[in-house]
Amino acid sequence: QVQLVESGGGLVQAGGSLRLSCAASGSIFSINRMGWYRQAPGKQRELVTSITSGGSTNYADSVKGRFTISRDNAKNTVYLQMNSLKPEDTAVYYCNAVVAVYDYWGQGTQVTVSS
Repeated sequence: QVQLVESGGGLVQAGGSLRLSCAASGSIFSINRMGWYRQAPGKQRELVTSITSGGSTNYADSVKGRFTISRDNAKNTVYLQMNSLKPEDTAVYYCNAVVAVYDYWGQGTQVTVSS
């Protein structure tokens, strides 16, 4: 079992920045990949970015060059630095951890970007 707790969402103006954090606990040694997804009202949940246990990252085209995923292994925490935010980035952001074939999710944190 893996527990994920997100923090760092909020309201920001377009062009601003936010940093989300996701603290993992439980069977963290077995995590293969962690990532961030988002879900806007009326839309499906989509992958924003992920990082593997080996450090490989990938990003959705819509956030490349603006968002950065990183991790602090000592703190068992993954971060999402979001810069140059746009109104279309408004969504609930969810932290995700993959262990074998199982997905674990955080509770979600709201990010709202005003124009």
